[in-house]
Amino acid sequence: MKQICVFILVLMLTSCEYFNVKKTSSEAILNEELQTFNWNDVDVYPTFSVCDSNETKNEKTACFTQVLTTHILGYLQNKSIVVTHDVTDTISLKFQVSETGMLSLLNIEADSLIIKEIPHVKELIYCSLDSLPKVFPAIKRGQQVKTEFELPIIIHAN
Repeated sequence: MKQICVFILVLMLTSCEYFNVKKTSSEAILNEELQTFNWNDVDVYPTFSVCDSNETKNEKTACFTQVLTTHILGYLQNKSIVVTHDVTDTISLKFQVSETGMLSLLNIEADSLIIKEIPHVKELIYCSLDSLPKVFPAIKRGQQVKTEFELPIIIHAN
């Protein structure tokens, strides 16, 4: 009988550990979540309404860049640009789309030849963005977020 009582006592003392609940703070949960969070990728890239019919993320991204590139190049082609030498070069445009869908041009990197031949190219690019269709912001985990991206534009002028 004594052995059974000792066994039950030992069992009761060790089994209490199974009922202890470990408390985790909200800060610990947040820190753990932030470590697993991929900050360089979004669930849905910024988009235009014409890109809504596309199904996959890659198709929507390609549609967005295509619409933006086509719009800027179309605007530049409608302007009469006179050059003294043939120009074939790439301009790198750095954009930011805010949480509200405002598209901002942050930086224009152009070769010195383009600047020399088309000195007002930056103003033309800025003006081309005035008539851009409405941009819908990127979405990350159900929230609209700010995104930045770079877009190369190839300029051909004869």
